[in-house]
Amino acid sequence: MSVPLACETGKTCLIQNYVDHGRGQGARDYRCGFLTYDGHRGIDIRVTDADWVRHGVPVLAAAAGRVRAVRDGMPDISVLIAGAESIAGREAGNSVVIEHGNGWQTQYAHLRRRSVTVLPGDTVERGQVLGLVGLSGNTEFPHLHFEVRHQRRPVDPFVGLEPGAPCGPGKQPLWRREALAALAYIDTGLLDAGISGRVPSVVAGSVDRERAGRFTAASPTVIFWVQIFGARADDLEEVRLLAPDGRIIAEQRGRIGRNLAQWLVYVGRPRGNGSWQDGTYRGEYRLYRGPGEREILSLVREARITGPEQAMSYRSTRP
Repeated sequence: MSVPLACETGKTCLIQNYVDHGRGQGARDYRCGFLTYDGHRGIDIRVTDADWVRHGVPVLAAAAGRVRAVRDGMPDISVLIAGAESIAGREAGNSVVIEHGNGWQTQYAHLRRRSVTVLPGDTVERGQVLGLVGLSGNTEFPHLHFEVRHQRRPVDPFVGLEPGAPCGPGKQPLWRREALAALAYIDTGLLDAGISGRVPSVVAGSVDRERAGRFTAASPTVIFWVQIFGARADDLEEVRLLAPDGRIIAEQRGRIGRNLAQWLVYVGRPRGNGSWQDGTYRGEYRLYRGPGEREILSLVREARITGPEQAMSYRSTRP
């Protein structure tokens, strides 16, 4: 099978949740990590770039087959707003189910309203566009829920029908070689980060940059924020925000209290009298893990205020 989404994993999209292998002993993914939840039957590929979501991210058939069922027309709205009762029996939202023969099926869920391009009975080729990533059904953030079934039972595409060594892929994963490489396991990573003029808020699972506001000389506050996925209990994080002259505006160092699918942290302070001085403001973030406090994530964000137009620019150091 091919990657069922037209995105670049690790940059514009990532796997937020995997198939649950916990078997009643606590949710665990195929790598014995916690990027899953109890009873999860598929993989959730999350699009991290909000502009890409608005533009439209194509969902692709992972393999050739025949369309068995389609649902379209459900609104794109977080279940936290719509309520679970409003989607009862339609948790997959707008979706497509494809039959591949010999008892194999794939399902593509949470598609954008009125984006589905196929009908029941259609024959599709591998890589054919089925619709766009959306926010329909039982979901809190835009993503594709991709599920593989054999004889009506869920199958982890990273494992296949024959398990391999513990905490690793199966002997014959269902992915094509290039897809398996593209979907390499990442247990912790960056969702987004920035320097803003207001405290950030999360909408549909992501920081709403518009609400956070552009940082200018007149901003009431300056905030450096970081949103990550796969935070673990006892991880040590360091966050600090520096003024153009090198002064520390705000900093924080502490442990994360529990395993978290996603985590938002920020530091900052109010402006006070006058305006923010011209120059480059720098936010620095580091995350450490384990007894030896190994650094697993490091990034920098910069915002520059220059002259009366208070222009802003960013420089990023990706993990």
